[in-house]
Amino acid sequence: MRNWGWVTVVCGVLGCAGRSDEPATMAQARELLRKAEAPSGDVVLRCEPPDGEVSLDGVTQGLCSDFKGSPRGLRVGEGLHQIEVKKEGYWPYTTYIEPHGTRAVLNVRLRSMGTEMTPERGTP
Repeated sequence: MRNWGWVTVVCGVLGCAGRSDEPATMAQARELLRKAEAPSGDVVLRCEPPDGEVSLDGVTQGLCSDFKGSPRGLRVGEGLHQIEVKKEGYWPYTTYIEPHGTRAVLNVRLRSMGTEMTPERGTP
């Protein structure tokens, strides 16, 4: 029991062995954390109509107006991603994006599926 008291006093007065390595290990930990962060991106969506439904890699994320850049865009992680915008009565819009840690602006104009009058066909 007496020996434990001396160990406590020695560590308390002189410091433990790990303290002298603290700056190097902290720098190493910061470097590992920096490398572990995946370069993600932010996609601002400007859509017509603004209430189109947005899917990222097949998962619904919300409406186009939710990602107009104020306060945020659509966050995408590292790698290639599929973005789809669709609305009933319109042809869907699909594109692919690889963020590379940047902010991109995607302008989407959905085309109506409705029949349009043409001079050759007359009224629908």
